[in-house]
Amino acid sequence: MGSHSAGLEETLGVLPSLLFCKMLRFFKRPLVVTADINLNLVALTGLGLLTRLWQLCYPRAVVFDEVYYGQYISFYMKRMFFLDDSGPPFGHMLLALGGYLGGFDGNFLWNRIGAENSLITQSRLMLLESLLIFFNLLAVLSYLKFFNSQKHSPFSPHWWLWLMLTGVSCSCAIGIKYMGIFTYLLVLSIAAVHAWNLIGDQTLSNICVFGHVIARAVALLVIPAFLYLLFFYVHLMLLYRSGPHDQIMSSAFQASLEGGLARITQGQPLEVAFGSQVTLRNVFGKPLPCWLHSHKNTYPMIYENGRGSSHQQQVTCYPFKDINNWWIIKDPGRHQLVVNNPPRPVRHGDIIQLVHGMTTRLLNTHDVAAPLSPHSQEVSCYIDYNISMPAQNLWKLDIVNRESSQDTWKTILSEVRFVHVNTSAVLKLSGAHLPDWGFRQLEVVGEKSRGPHESMAWNVEEHRYGTSQEQKERELELHSPTQVDISKNLSFMARFSEVQWKMLTLKNEDSEHKYSSTPLEWVTLDTNIAYWLHPRTSAQIHLLGNIVIWVSASLATVAYTLLFFWYLLRRRRSICDLPEDAWSHWVLAGALGTGGWALNYLPFFLMERTLFLYHYLPALTFQILLLPIVLQHVSDHLCRSQLQRNVFSALVVAWYSSACHVSNMLRPLTYGDTSLSPGELQALRWKDSWDILIRKY
Repeated sequence: MGSHSAGLEETLGVLPSLLFCKMLRFFKRPLVVTADINLNLVALTGLGLLTRLWQLCYPRAVVFDEVYYGQYISFYMKRMFFLDDSGPPFGHMLLALGGYLGGFDGNFLWNRIGAENSLITQSRLMLLESLLIFFNLLAVLSYLKFFNSQKHSPFSPHWWLWLMLTGVSCSCAIGIKYMGIFTYLLVLSIAAVHAWNLIGDQTLSNICVFGHVIARAVALLVIPAFLYLLFFYVHLMLLYRSGPHDQIMSSAFQASLEGGLARITQGQPLEVAFGSQVTLRNVFGKPLPCWLHSHKNTYPMIYENGRGSSHQQQVTCYPFKDINNWWIIKDPGRHQLVVNNPPRPVRHGDIIQLVHGMTTRLLNTHDVAAPLSPHSQEVSCYIDYNISMPAQNLWKLDIVNRESSQDTWKTILSEVRFVHVNTSAVLKLSGAHLPDWGFRQLEVVGEKSRGPHESMAWNVEEHRYGTSQEQKERELELHSPTQVDISKNLSFMARFSEVQWKMLTLKNEDSEHKYSSTPLEWVTLDTNIAYWLHPRTSAQIHLLGNIVIWVSASLATVAYTLLFFWYLLRRRRSICDLPEDAWSHWVLAGALGTGGWALNYLPFFLMERTLFLYHYLPALTFQILLLPIVLQHVSDHLCRSQLQRNVFSALVVAWYSSACHVSNMLRPLTYGDTSLSPGELQALRWKDSWDILIRKY
């Protein structure tokens, strides 16, 4: 036992010396690092950076749509809420992050507008298309990497990395512009086909197949949805102050922003009571956000079309805050116009009267045709002319978003309808502008309801408990500012839903832009956009494609489609021109290239909006991806002899040289750093439809 312990101690004593000697020999060995560098990729990356960063600070002016995105960045810096109907906020936040890192404080007036050329031009400016294209391509690259990992090492760290990055990239693309959903659908479709093939693979166990499906569902469905919500969460967290677009949002949303309406409504009573003084905002707010309004002027006795009116006091919807927007909620069984102590809240189903604050006349409707909507009833404030036209001024309160039949009417939060007791007509904003006798304000009518509509819903925006019974004291009370914090009652999901709905439904005036174009003009490059013109010289920047690349990309798409169907027909006859691996590669590449082009291009034929050439750039990118695939396929599979391959390679070199030559010729219009003579500019106008700006001296 003793000799054994002694031997063990001797061994343990020698062990550190042995380890030290081995480590010493290891460090004496030369360190060899092996790197596999794709020189073509390095050269293309360097060329891409050079063409995009060359004289990036020129011109020192706002170019085209930078006027909008620059303002949005300023709003982020100042934390002011804004709404852009072009898409979700992720792209705007990336631009704002760049401005923040560059030290921009938001104090700049964005009003002084001033390889493949179109892609270079777009990527040099503060616009969103380049960001969209980046994440589109990253999504495709990530999925291809994931697909390759699937063959060799499923569920490995690399497999998970590329799968998750695919979902993240798709979400980022959609978060920049809604156009990103086209690439997302492309990736989802290809992933669904591959998942379907996995389900049919009998070599995999049921548990393994289930794991594959769940992993794809989480990465490509759950994560994009989560990130999409996260973009809006950060967006709304940053923009907590009142901004220029508040008016198009609901009263509840406005009250959740610091300043603006929140400054007015803070401390208002939450529950509307009999005797409350309120302003009523139409929930629909189209064509303009407006408030229920009346004034002393009456409807004309006879309209221009010969129809007669009641000659009662006009009731309209007025798009500005005004003292005549105030109304008092009256109990029909009592004469008082003040709030009791304790207040008696108004509940769903109660019968009320609406008294106009400044004229004390009651809101009324009757079987008289409205001025501009003859199939609806006129709404007025009743004047007793001592003729056979009795007052009909009782209204039943219908809380549209109630949780129970006993719900009380709440400031800002409740959306209510006023149903006329005598005729069952509902108080509604028709949206029509009254003639000059109505001061161009919006028409309000009584509509025999054919179903609920937002134009029939109203909400209390400003609210106070009335304390003055005498009219003169009440008028002073109505002029004084109002004083329950509503912001805490509006959840993130409620704010997100409203912003999302406004983005999807808000439409700007359909005005034709000088440089708007149609999808058919994009493919043939029959259009361009003049982005900037130097104020003194003829230097100018245009969004204008390289016609060699443009035409070649379209021809590659046509060639791929014809070859695909030719191979498909021959395979149907059991004639396999390509090995199975080559055929699978050909199909997948075509699905990404041709499918990406089709999904990013064809939907524009269905869109009723102003379109520009830059909308085609994501589709063009997929065509350009397809171009080398077709060239490689021709060289590998269609050129039968070495001579044919040599001739084809020479043609490719000539084609590439011509593309570079055209790119260089259009360089002055890409960078705008060279002033050309009228003759030189005219020489660059290769198509009559191109709008090259030529000064007349």
